[in-house]
Amino acid sequence: MGTAQLHDRRTAGRRLLSLFSAAAVTFAASVAFVTGAAPAAADPIEKCTSTVGAIVAVDFGPFGGGVVRGCDTTPTTGYELLRDGGFTTEGTQHDGPGFICRIGNGAFNSGQQYPTPAEESCVLTPQANAYWSYWIASPGQASWSYSPLGAMDRKPKAGDVDAWVFGATDVGGTTGRPAFTPDDVRAKGGTPDPSETPTDGPSVPVGKIDVPAAARWVTQQLHDGSHVVDEGSETPNYFLTTEAAYALAAAGGKSPTLDKVVARLAAGTGEYAYAAGPKEAPDATAAARLALVAAITEGDARDFGGHDLLGDLVKNVCQSGPAPGCTAKGDFTGVSYGDGQALAVLALLRGGVVPPADTVTRLTQLVCEDGSVTSILIGPGENCDGDPMTTGLVALVLDEAGGHDATVAKSVAYLKKAQLRSGAFPAFNGSTVGSVPATAYAAQALRALGQVRAADTAVWWLSREQLADGGFGFDEGAEEGGVYATAPAVLAGSGTDLVTLTTKVPEPTEPPTTPPTVPPTTRPTPPPAGDGPDLRKGVAYLTSPANLRQGRYYTAGGSTGRADFGLTVDGAFALAATGHDNDALRGIVDFLDRGGKDGEARTVHDWTNVGSAHAMGGSMGKAALLAQAVERDPRDFGGKDLIAGLADAVCTAKSTAPDRSCADKGAYTYAMSVFGQSLGVIAQVRAGETKAAEAPIGYLAGLQHTSSGAWPSLVPPTGDADVDSTAMAAMALDVVPGDAHAVAVDKALAWIASKQLKDGGFPGAAGNSVNSAALAVQGLSLDAEKYGKQIAKARKFLASQQNADGGFNVAKEGQRGSDLRASTQAVGGSTGISFGVLTRSLDGTTPNPLPSSSTTPVIVTPGDSTGSAGGPGIVNAGGPSGGGSLASTGGQALGLAGAAAALVLAGWGAVVAARHRRTSVGGEL
Repeated sequence: MGTAQLHDRRTAGRRLLSLFSAAAVTFAASVAFVTGAAPAAADPIEKCTSTVGAIVAVDFGPFGGGVVRGCDTTPTTGYELLRDGGFTTEGTQHDGPGFICRIGNGAFNSGQQYPTPAEESCVLTPQANAYWSYWIASPGQASWSYSPLGAMDRKPKAGDVDAWVFGATDVGGTTGRPAFTPDDVRAKGGTPDPSETPTDGPSVPVGKIDVPAAARWVTQQLHDGSHVVDEGSETPNYFLTTEAAYALAAAGGKSPTLDKVVARLAAGTGEYAYAAGPKEAPDATAAARLALVAAITEGDARDFGGHDLLGDLVKNVCQSGPAPGCTAKGDFTGVSYGDGQALAVLALLRGGVVPPADTVTRLTQLVCEDGSVTSILIGPGENCDGDPMTTGLVALVLDEAGGHDATVAKSVAYLKKAQLRSGAFPAFNGSTVGSVPATAYAAQALRALGQVRAADTAVWWLSREQLADGGFGFDEGAEEGGVYATAPAVLAGSGTDLVTLTTKVPEPTEPPTTPPTVPPTTRPTPPPAGDGPDLRKGVAYLTSPANLRQGRYYTAGGSTGRADFGLTVDGAFALAATGHDNDALRGIVDFLDRGGKDGEARTVHDWTNVGSAHAMGGSMGKAALLAQAVERDPRDFGGKDLIAGLADAVCTAKSTAPDRSCADKGAYTYAMSVFGQSLGVIAQVRAGETKAAEAPIGYLAGLQHTSSGAWPSLVPPTGDADVDSTAMAAMALDVVPGDAHAVAVDKALAWIASKQLKDGGFPGAAGNSVNSAALAVQGLSLDAEKYGKQIAKARKFLASQQNADGGFNVAKEGQRGSDLRASTQAVGGSTGISFGVLTRSLDGTTPNPLPSSSTTPVIVTPGDSTGSAGGPGIVNAGGPSGGGSLASTGGQALGLAGAAAALVLAGWGAVVAARHRRTSVGGEL
């Protein structure tokens, strides 16, 4: 998901990140905890512990107060934690209560909500330097992370702590962090209960993995006995073939089978590691994997398949960043993941080459404050949230590199805390489900670094997960084996790791458990047809009664009857793209076109603001584009002429503060993102108004980075480069008649393709993002012949993120579970149909009866609570006085381009990160 979308996604708490000004409040190193009065809804602060409930802290420092804490022993969402923790909130007039504009608590200044009406009108999205941002920390984390989810979507776990701070931030939330630490406000001061996590491994017996059986299973996955292929393919999957080589080397040392695999890898070196050409920089991760194969099997990485893998790695180290192919100085060119950087450093070490110092430094920059290591190759200072698998690998490599004992010890401490009572390790922080690859890598690291008992218990858990045919699945309870899961398990079971593995090592003196007498016969289940998502299941999820209110619109979250019009249009785009439920599509379109009202008696034009002083260019463009896609009249949609509205919304000059309606000449009014600008352009061009759109087209084209071909996410631009926005802008310029923008589009597609991750996904503000992958599919499909392989990989990635209910996760990392915004984008984007040509006839369809607005709940925000003025420090909310229940929020406030915007884009040019999550909700694009 791109930053602009991510921003929107977090809107329930208007997270525009904010670091409250140091001038506004000074926070002492020793923070005093003062008990104060709190709303009746708040649980007493002492009821929240490291194993029960969650804490929320709101910093009123910029308004002369202190930090107020609240407790909720049974939080269901981040928003409910804020509400039940004793705080009152108010949204904006345009976006509703779902976009938190003010927060108050009875423990400070009699419950006055801040900012006050004199400071912020809360009519539209607040300015970027004055809004509430949302931060989170899991148990054991010593620093804050900018929440990748909106408060209505985030599900806090026991021991979690949330923070809301007021001020400003930059794109992605890399600045503007709270001035206090999670431990300053955490339940019990952040000290976890000793029984929560094992200090020396869980109390379980030692078990063994049947390594020979696993090796036989790996051998059976080899095509022609030499390489792994994907189901139904004849093309080698070199990545999995290197994994097979590692497993075979660990299980039995030298063998004819291993020799054959190594020979096939050598023969495919050019195809795997030098796909761009022998004189171009290699795929560093591929080159590293092959170099490790050479080192493990006593080969020569200086001449493997005719290539000097080690020399080419050293020659292609980034000297600066960010830049194309480089996130930061010290990256191996083109590497996107932490494991790729680690493997490249390890390959050099094992080949007798001293790695460039900057490459090792980059590994240390991936280590988070809690000792975990992030899987994404983030830039220095960016939000850091690690996982056990990457932590295990990087700890091994840093230990081998030497000179990083303190960092390695920190990572070991994290691993011991992350280990579940079962002995397993989860795939990501906060999960309670064991992951085979994560457990295997963690076990390898723990054993090598002296934590034998913790390693033994991890192996014991792995032994219980071994399947009857000898293989291993990915997650706890899996029934089908996978090479990527089985290979690291074999290394862990053999007591070795990628640092020490070699065919020179003698056979173990204590043989593993006797292998089964019956050879395995079960083969993995073939992947679904086309290796893409099940779009029918996805449509069923989007149209289910639990999601689509009375078959007409999506709400802003919770029990609110307020429609999220931006998200509703996104859902309609997805249905139009697939054609799998045209009656449901008709119901949505008729509701919008015929003036249907939500539970607050609002119509779609209370969202577009067409014809008013606050007409929102992106929202008008989005609604007009839906009309065009389903063959309705955008000049009379919902009783309004959206095309005329867009023409009137073209800025003739940049507005001056405090007016923030126009980012620049040619921008649309209140269009706060490249998405919004692109939607307006597409709508005008599809309406035959290319002449009237000349200035908006020129402004959009001028936002492209000339060096890379990428587009930023926000308007005015902030210098970032975003996959989602680049795909959207490319679709917009592609629909402009003539060839004037052909070069720009080609350059954009090439940049998008260069950002694809090895698993087929694409990076976004939420990590390896579903939204970004889906939009990339749409963008790259503008030249499907050239980018067919990338599209196929991305669709495979999307399929991997689809859940049993048909919906999709927000990203590969983080909180699991289907998300409406991500699902609208995934379903529509998977088709590859550009918004510039999307068309679906509604002839012959029959909508259900329009809903009655009286049947949906009306959201009411109660008045402020009373209380005494508070001073600087931390105050606990709890007691009988304070603001009662709050309006349901969670929402997001602006809406991203059809499926394309999975989050609400509620901010203004500077509304950076927070905006980046607001885009899908019903706000401006």
